[in-house]
Amino acid sequence: MPAPFLTMPKVHPSVVDMLDRTADEFPDRPAIVFGGDTLSYQALRSSVAGLASMLASRGARGCRVATCLPNSLLSCIAPYAIAAAHAQHVPLNPQYTARELHYMLADAVPRLLLVDDAVYAKLPVLLEQLPGCQVLRATELLTQVRGWRNDTSVKTLKALYPAPDELAILQYTGGSSGFPKGVNLTHKAINTNIAQREGLLPVVRGVETVLCVMPLFHSYAMAMGLYLCGYSGSTLVVLPAYHPARVLEAIAQHPISIFPGSPTIFSGLMAHAAFAACDWRRVHTCYSGSAALSVQTMGRWQSATGSSIFEGYGQTEAGPILTFNSPLAKVKIGSVGIPVPGTRIEIVDVEQGHSVLPPGAVGEVRAQGPQVMRDYHNLPPDSATALRDGWLYTGDIGELDDDGYLYIRDRKKDLVIVSGYNVYPREVEEVLFTHPHVVDAAVIGHADAYRGETLWAFVVMRPGQVFDLNELVQFCKANLAPYKVPAQIDCLEALPKTSVNKTDKKELRKELEKATPTSPQGTQAGQTRV
Repeated sequence: MPAPFLTMPKVHPSVVDMLDRTADEFPDRPAIVFGGDTLSYQALRSSVAGLASMLASRGARGCRVATCLPNSLLSCIAPYAIAAAHAQHVPLNPQYTARELHYMLADAVPRLLLVDDAVYAKLPVLLEQLPGCQVLRATELLTQVRGWRNDTSVKTLKALYPAPDELAILQYTGGSSGFPKGVNLTHKAINTNIAQREGLLPVVRGVETVLCVMPLFHSYAMAMGLYLCGYSGSTLVVLPAYHPARVLEAIAQHPISIFPGSPTIFSGLMAHAAFAACDWRRVHTCYSGSAALSVQTMGRWQSATGSSIFEGYGQTEAGPILTFNSPLAKVKIGSVGIPVPGTRIEIVDVEQGHSVLPPGAVGEVRAQGPQVMRDYHNLPPDSATALRDGWLYTGDIGELDDDGYLYIRDRKKDLVIVSGYNVYPREVEEVLFTHPHVVDAAVIGHADAYRGETLWAFVVMRPGQVFDLNELVQFCKANLAPYKVPAQIDCLEALPKTSVNKTDKKELRKELEKATPTSPQGTQAGQTRV
């Protein structure tokens, strides 16, 4: 369902064009702040021009350039420079193991790899299988950045603008088969989505300061940090990685006004001893994405800081933003908002995806819009499954209300069938989140010979609180139908997290399979593991 009252702001042909125009408007305004180093928009433009020229001289044009970088000045410069070199960017997580890097590098076959020095030790064996790939180390590139940034002769990047239909990014995302899938996005898709975000979440030009604690190899940090600032002329303050104490220090040291975060980050900050003493008055807006935000966490955050959280939804295959709650419309807590301009959202039957369901009905979320991916790299069958009749089938379970607001209920693949009943773990997690002694929770399905599947819950208790299994079971029974009550609740010191701070349910399933053989009689709630 579209939001007809919203207008589409200017769509730039590429991020290179976008940066060029912003640097013309705000040449002296700080663009990137990292540690004690600051790049103005003019210095950022000059650095992009210098790196793009180097990449082009190494044969990047028409090829792929991979980056394996932690948050840094270089990780902010590289996406623009790779686009200006007419190459496709392949951002990789520097925390990946050699095995994980091997799969993606072999699939992408990059011409160049910009790599953090700490990752370099993982590469020799991998590069033997990629003889055409050249490695550029971060420390060497950063030395050259110091010269490029001061090149006052760079007044425009116009000669470097890529065409809108050129491939801009190959972003790897989790695959149901256990192997990551590469998402091909064009410049048109990415830049349309940048403008779509601006249409729903407008930013005052040349005024705001945005704090980036999410990893810049992830689509969420690019969309809600790097490119948000590049579009609006805002300043991006980048932290090397998320750490509660560093975030609180940054809030105190910089005039942060916009804070993109995630449920894990918001919960972790509120649990930190120094949180209560932090002055949040300059922060007027927070964004939440990457994972579902519980109503309980949102309420606690807004009450403690006075800043508004706007929750949204998307996925890498959609550029990545599909919906957001917006200051331009009514905010509905618990929903992920309305579609960005130019986007349609429908709910269809889970089995075939052919029947469009009415408001209030739960089914698979499908989306249509100019920001949707071209295809999955080297995976025609997966592309055909995800892209059907002009729609992206997201694999997420949700519903629309009468006003067109989307509510995400779960992942399609996370659906648990207990004694013939469909159960969406997110509903059970929301109940556990409302318990005053629980700080984090996750629920997964577990094979059971009697019921087919049972629900297995994992909770993390607030500091100083004692895990009381019977109390939690009774709390669930008071708030859920009997078949939705977890058959098992385990207490952990912390839930496993992915590199982008999502709860790692794959890891929970893996550990559960190792620790608990399927019982022919079913399972009983009653075990604690710390």
